Amino acid sequence: MVTVLLPKIGPVMPEVILSVTGLEKSYDKVIAVAGLDFDIAKGECFGLLGPNGAGKSTTLAMLEGMEDPTRGTVQYYGGPLPSDYQTRVGIQFQATALQDFLTPFDNLKLFSSFYDDPIPMDHLIDQFRLQEFLHRDSRRLSGGQRQRLLLALALVHNPEIVFLDEPTTGLDPRSRRDLWDVVSALKADGRTLILTTHYMEEAEILCDELVILSHGKALLQGPPKQLIADAGVSDLDTLFLSLTGETLVKTQEVMK
Repeated sequence: MVTVLLPKIGPVMPEVILSVTGLEKSYDKVIAVAGLDFDIAKGECFGLLGPNGAGKSTTLAMLEGMEDPTRGTVQYYGGPLPSDYQTRVGIQFQATALQDFLTPFDNLKLFSSFYDDPIPMDHLIDQFRLQEFLHRDSRRLSGGQRQRLLLALALVHNPEIVFLDEPTTGLDPRSRRDLWDVVSALKADGRTLILTTHYMEEAEILCDELVILSHGKALLQGPPKQLIADAGVSDLDTLFLSLTGETLVKTQEVMK
């Protein structure tokens, strides 16, 4: 009998979709982002966690291609951002002005008209549960309804990467958790999500990988549960407090 020895197969490394090296951003003498280095794997939810002023939104703008770095690079699949990069990403801004007097249906129709091959509107309406307020004046939407519509608009052109800049800020606890469900569904579909937040529980539940920022610098990076375990603490808030002397927002506090 002949024994055939098969080569050992190591773990499959995830494909890196965005790679950040030495990323810096300065405005006059103010340093907003100070030398970040990290990779974002395809299909993961990557989080930037930190208080207001930590550099989260500035970092996100450079990843989106909306801001040029002062120094450093953002690479897409190992090369420079392509000329059509903006068609490959979807962006849900913290505040986006919807067209006055238009309904969610009208807004979806308008945004769909900008692209040659948009996702069918019926699919977006079902996915983001827009039926109940589909024909309501957009000015009369609740915070949660508005955020679901904005996320649907960010997905109209079927982007590869979806950027979410503090998407649940200002939402009530029920609306926040509804949006978590939507984000989790997008993760299950295999989309790459890049999320900024200052909510502890949100980061721990949604993010596969996390960078903790303070004053534009990365303090720690890794899966949330691993960061907590390695530090020997009970939660992310305790970890952040031990690193900086500051506390972030716990969802439970918002729910009181």
